[in-house]
Amino acid sequence: MKMSKTVAVLAGAALASLALAGCSSGSGGSGPGSGGGSKSLTIEDYYQANYNPIYQKCAKQVGAKVTINHVAGAGLIAKVLQQASSRTLPDVLMLDNPDIQQIAASGALSPLTDYGLSGKGDVPAVTAAGSYKGKLYGLEPVTNSIALYYNVKMLKAANVTPPKTWDELRAAAKKLTKGKTYGFAMSNINTYEGTWQFLPFFWSNGGDEKNIATPQAAQALQFDLDLQNDGSMSKSSINWAQADVNNQFIAGKAAMMINGPWQLPALKAAKGLEFASVPIPTRTGDAPVAPLGGEAFTVPLTKSKDTMALAGRFVGCLNTPSMQTYIAGVTGNVPTNEVSADAWAKTHSDVAAFVTTTKTARARTGELGPDWPKAATKIYTAVQAALTGKASPTAALQQAQSQSQ
Repeated sequence: MKMSKTVAVLAGAALASLALAGCSSGSGGSGPGSGGGSKSLTIEDYYQANYNPIYQKCAKQVGAKVTINHVAGAGLIAKVLQQASSRTLPDVLMLDNPDIQQIAASGALSPLTDYGLSGKGDVPAVTAAGSYKGKLYGLEPVTNSIALYYNVKMLKAANVTPPKTWDELRAAAKKLTKGKTYGFAMSNINTYEGTWQFLPFFWSNGGDEKNIATPQAAQALQFDLDLQNDGSMSKSSINWAQADVNNQFIAGKAAMMINGPWQLPALKAAKGLEFASVPIPTRTGDAPVAPLGGEAFTVPLTKSKDTMALAGRFVGCLNTPSMQTYIAGVTGNVPTNEVSADAWAKTHSDVAAFVTTTKTARARTGELGPDWPKAATKIYTAVQAALTGKASPTAALQQAQSQSQ
């Protein structure tokens, strides 16, 4: 979701060099047979400094000193490829879950089973996202998806109940649209974020990324267009990232929005805003099939088995139920362990809709594996074409499907 089109091209072109770097040297530490174990680890992610205390807790538990490198999200994969070529991969590498299979396929990662780790007890789709050809390469301490947030006061004033179906969502959005306030907001931007937000409509209605030009997909895209044509969704949604959508909601310019639990800190800090969330409505009212988000931690292959073993213990620490709960409290996301997630939802009602949604969520790479970015590009291209009036939903999907990526 965070990888840019340019980075995606670079990633595909550099797979060969990445494969050659499978035995690259890590950040210090002793090599096999050199005597003495490494007590230092380098960690690379695209998070911010609020993750540092999390890392320090596990560093203390495994007896390691950590050096943390936060990289801008859009540049992480390009940096990983460069590091692989120069044999400077970190000891612990965080990856957005759709990127795991691509990097694992290159030979740059070690299976986590080598360190006694498994995804037992986690949401099945999380384990699937972190696996490649039957081997587990990444574990997510917390996960996320998207749900429908709503302004409690606005819905109450309009005598509107949270919608469960498309018809109810469309009717509610019309009724809530008044003055400078739109009834509904979502991101339809021409990036992976736009695809991510459209997927619950696409997948829940039977859309298939192997061939996006189907009647089911056209019906989902028509629904998106209908919300815009009704005047219930701003035409500016084609330019909005998810952060922009959240800003519209906080400012009272949208009564409902699609967004994730990572927005909770900003939502809770907004004065006078009373909000709640429910799973995203589907055409039939059944449980939504939404995309599974979150980042996984991996252990790159280096020449130091001692350092890799320590990195494996560190990744294992991050994924214990107690640490998952701690990280959920820091980030606003959902523990990936199903028992922990259910317990978390009981004491944190603001994430209950996300806990429910992740149970039926899908990994974006679940069907196409490393080829997922190609389908993601086709999907947001079709959404843009339809919402800008360049083509009907059916024609937009057909044109996008015919593109060679």
